[in-house]
Order: sequence, then structure tokens, then C-alpha cells
Amino acid sequence: MREGGGSWTAESMLELGTHHATVETECDLEATMDTLVADPVYEFWPAGRRMTGRDAVRRYYEHLMSDFIPKQLGFELIEEWLSEASLCQEYAIEVDGPDGPETHHVIGILFASAERDGLLGGERIWGSEPFLRRMVGPVWDDLESIHS
Repeated sequence: MREGGGSWTAESMLELGTHHATVETECDLEATMDTLVADPVYEFWPAGRRMTGRDAVRRYYEHLMSDFIPKQLGFELIEEWLSEASLCQEYAIEVDGPDGPETHHVIGILFASAERDGLLGGERIWGSEPFLRRMVGPVWDDLESIHS
């Protein structure tokens, strides 16, 4: 990952995004947080909800890593799109549902910090509201509206 004055490229973004996704999947909280700027922004669409700041994002990842990820039945990366500014990943995620396994399609966009300093500014995540609520967990009630 490029830091400081190095040239930021699409390949730099791919390296950063892949590293972030790997340590997140491995449930390494500190390594995941180390990929983020001091004041990250996470948006959840189409619900139009947002969290900002390290404390909120840390609480989100604590839930994700202690509750959501261990209960996943599986996931598959469907497609990736890449630019200097972002890495977009579409996943099929299988979880237990009330009537058996359910597969949900989720699109996550990891975006580089404005400074292109080797850190992520945050994520924009698209999924059904029931799925997002389950993924975000108790932090959901603290999210603010993007539209207000």
C-alpha cells in the first residue's frame, strides 16, 4: 500500500481493498481498524443510513466479527470493479434464515481517503434492510439518516 507522497494507482487501491477485506474476514479487529482514516464514514443503502467516526465503526466491527461473520454459512465474491478511488465488490452471502439457508447479494464499495495516503475513507454498502440490520446489529439504532 502506498503511503505518503507515492503515486496512488488503481493497483494501490486493489492492494488496500484486498488487505482490508482479508483482515476483516479473518476477524482481526485491530488490523481492520488500521486500514481506516481517523474519522471513517460508512453508508448503508438503500436504507439511507450512515455511521461516522472510529468509535461507531469499531462497535460495528466488534459485532460483525463476534456475531455476524462466525454465523455465516458461506460467501462468494461474485464480481469486482476497480478505480483509483474505489474497489467495488459484489458478494453472495449465505446465512441462516427462519426457513433455512438464505442467500443475500450485497455490494460494498471501499473508497480511498481523499489524501490517497494508503487508508480507506470508509465504505458504502448496498443490501436489503433486513440483511443490513442483521449485519450491523445493535449499532443500527445509532445510525443517522443520510437524508436529514
